[in-house]
Amino acid sequence: MKNFIQVEIYCDSIEAVEITIADLSELDYYAFEQIENTLLAFIKEDDFNEEKLKEIFFLPTTYKYSVIPERNWNKEWESDFKPIRINNFAGIRASFHQPIENVVYDIVITPKMSFGTGHHATTFLMIVLMEKITFKNKTVLDFGTGTGVLAILAEKMGAASVLAVDYDEWSIHNALENIETNKCKNIIVEKRDNIIGLSCVDIILANINLNVLLANAKELSALVIAGSFLILSGFLEQDESAIISTFEKNGFSKKEGFEKEGWIALLLKKL
Repeated sequence: MKNFIQVEIYCDSIEAVEITIADLSELDYYAFEQIENTLLAFIKEDDFNEEKLKEIFFLPTTYKYSVIPERNWNKEWESDFKPIRINNFAGIRASFHQPIENVVYDIVITPKMSFGTGHHATTFLMIVLMEKITFKNKTVLDFGTGTGVLAILAEKMGAASVLAVDYDEWSIHNALENIETNKCKNIIVEKRDNIIGLSCVDIILANINLNVLLANAKELSALVIAGSFLILSGFLEQDESAIISTFEKNGFSKKEGFEKEGWIALLLKKL
């Protein structure tokens, strides 16, 4: 049985909490719970590196950590998992919840440690932007699929095929489970840490983090043709200009953007 580490981080401001979440996302932390200026972050015990944790604290911050057995984590996660509604467009719930009424798409996600239940602002914003475009008969790449929630929604919206990729074994298993639960038939899941050599698609969904997005701008551009769409999130408000500048240099233009709790999501179109 694998254990997990819960890191309890005390920040001096809400902004510091948001920056810390972004930084920890790059260190393989799976999930976060924010309570005012306190952040709970979770990571596999085998992946925990306290020296790397210390390196990111350029703001006044103190922390403590504890080991949590896997069985307790899943029980706690399930008890805390609440249904979420994204306007009248989509609802995300666990199997033990009643169906969400008066939404176009009702999605069932098993609440485990993979990222993407809709509760975090970035997933919420990605779904808001997905409503803005058509997926009917489109080919889709979900880069950093997590729970598979965006890939599942893409198929429900009519996508002809979806390739969902992630580098983490836990996410792969969780995504496959959720895809089966939602009776999706057109989603292929692959474990990989890059997108080099993939076939071109009509739409790319990439809810990852700032550094991965910037590092893969050229590769993302190569996977779409003129008129195709790219939806991005996983970065903070102060990083929006860097993202837009980088992707404009790689042939994209901004069509729409939204902010929630300091996080940004963008809808870009390939020129």
